[in-house]
Amino acid sequence: MTQQSLEGDCPPPSLLEKAARVMSAFSSTDPRLTLTEVVERSGVPRSSAHRILDQLMQLRWLEREGRGYRLGMGMLELGALASHHHRLRRAALPHLHELHESTGHLVHLAVLDDAEVVVVERIGGAMDTAVPSRVGGRLPAYCTAAGKAILAFSDDALVEQVIRRGLRARTPRTLSRPQALHGELISARRRGVAFDREEAYRGVSCVAVPLRGAGRAIAAISLSGNGAHRELERLVPAVTDCARSVWQSLFGPGRRTGKPQKPPRPAAPAGPRLSPAAMDSTMAWIRDSEWL
Repeated sequence: MTQQSLEGDCPPPSLLEKAARVMSAFSSTDPRLTLTEVVERSGVPRSSAHRILDQLMQLRWLEREGRGYRLGMGMLELGALASHHHRLRRAALPHLHELHESTGHLVHLAVLDDAEVVVVERIGGAMDTAVPSRVGGRLPAYCTAAGKAILAFSDDALVEQVIRRGLRARTPRTLSRPQALHGELISARRRGVAFDREEAYRGVSCVAVPLRGAGRAIAAISLSGNGAHRELERLVPAVTDCARSVWQSLFGPGRRTGKPQKPPRPAAPAGPRLSPAAMDSTMAWIRDSEWL
């Protein structure tokens, strides 16, 4: 069989694969590449490589530098987010395992991305397959306990953005009216805990506590059960203690979750401090909290 016939049996690379080859051409030793160098390193045809490079520049994943290209701010931001989530997961993991072992319930660690929550970690046993979740999975924030726990301690603009996306009813219990969601978030803010009463999936209830200090929530820890509303109410202190332990693992016991007293004006702070203003965006929070 000829080499040509062998190649004919393989499907052509997809656009995504070509873009991945282009991005993989860059390295720490060669951070700046010309179009010719990208073509040579990636094996992508010149015309396709040129189009992909232009599209990556529009996404801010690449920047133009003279006749060459280099990684852009968009890639730096994605890398920072990945670093943030990795450190968050690493700090939370032992506490999530402890929460699962002490309660017997499925445990999730989730973060907010736009109008959805993304599962960063999932701790459960063989009996938890009834809850259709996975690491990296996404769900609308408005109908999940973790999403509502984070939204309750987010700015109003983010909440309105979620509402504008639509509150589609996933089950008969989904809060599909903006007034109902606002009321739920007010209650979650007051109690420091949010609930999902079979709003995302039939027969599945959740309770979640935001992971936060004095500012906005950065994530949430949730417990899931099969319709066990009263049981989840009883387990609120355990979830709260878990969230507090994770926060202390991230920032130390000096990071208080209560309202801080106004300190005297310091002469020169010894290091960066997490402040509510720094939580206005994920990237600002990452920079000020030394995630990188």
